[in-house]
Amino acid sequence: MKTRKNNYGDSNIVGKNIEALRTKKGIKQKDFISKMQTFGVDINPTSYSKLEGQHRIATDKELYVIAKILEINIDELFN
Repeated sequence: MKTRKNNYGDSNIVGKNIEALRTKKGIKQKDFISKMQTFGVDINPTSYSKLEGQHRIATDKELYVIAKILEINIDELFN
């Protein structure tokens, strides 16, 4: 896994948790993005990276789909 080049931002509170949960499940970022796209979320790698890096706001639809892909309750994204 590549290390993060930039420090985490402050545009959302879930990005760091999403990154940790995704990597814990062994899902590569590009595969995760593909899964999100199959659920109808139009997201590109740069935008997703900014979401995980907390440099952009996460939409409610994105959070819903992310929780669904990770097979967790959406509340777990906020822990």
